[in-house]
Amino acid sequence: MKFLVLQHINIEHPGIFLKFMKEDNVQIDTIELDENEKIPQLNKYDAMIVMGGPMDTWQEETYPWLKPEKEEIHKFACVQKKPFLGLCLGAQLLGEAVGGKVRKMKTPEIGVLGVSLSDSNSLFKGLNKELKVLQWHSYEVHDLPSNTNLLASSPECKVQAFSSDNAFGLQFHVEQTNDTVPQWACVPEYKSALEKTLGPNALEKFKKDVQDNLSLFNNSARTIYNNFKKILNLRFYL
Repeated sequence: MKFLVLQHINIEHPGIFLKFMKEDNVQIDTIELDENEKIPQLNKYDAMIVMGGPMDTWQEETYPWLKPEKEEIHKFACVQKKPFLGLCLGAQLLGEAVGGKVRKMKTPEIGVLGVSLSDSNSLFKGLNKELKVLQWHSYEVHDLPSNTNLLASSPECKVQAFSSDNAFGLQFHVEQTNDTVPQWACVPEYKSALEKTLGPNALEKFKKDVQDNLSLFNNSARTIYNNFKKILNLRFYL
């Protein structure tokens, strides 16, 4: 199998998913869009993973590579209907690709928080309906078209996860490792959002909360990865 990973900042990578992919001998091509690397031809890839980042979907003038990225995501997920996984910004980019919109939230979600999963969906099969996850976002997907499926919600963000054919968008994070929060807290946009939402001295508690739940996050990530792999394998045999 060969996966294409699109990144928007080098410290926001697939995290523990990288470990799982390497265990499966998945070939991984990583494109660092913020360093002006170009997206290659899509035909040779079996799946695409699009990561988060400190920019927003509407900032095409500041980040001109966002426009071709959106076009390639639409081609891969909506036209070719290949397995796609978008995390945080990656979910928002998918949301626009399938015809939805992205807006600024009234209240940002930052911290270890809960989401409620829908009754039945292939990506979250085997997980508890009430799931603890890492949140760090100020924008959300909304107004999804009728041909998409809502997979998870929270009180502050209705669209925590959704699907369209073989494409899945997760607003939240489960891919984090020991280094995730300390590294992300060095990004000015993330640090500012953290301090505005949780206070200037919130980082240490945030790091502890993540450490206390890291095993749970890793287990959730493993389940999601295995389910995504089943979706990919099923597509091969249809």
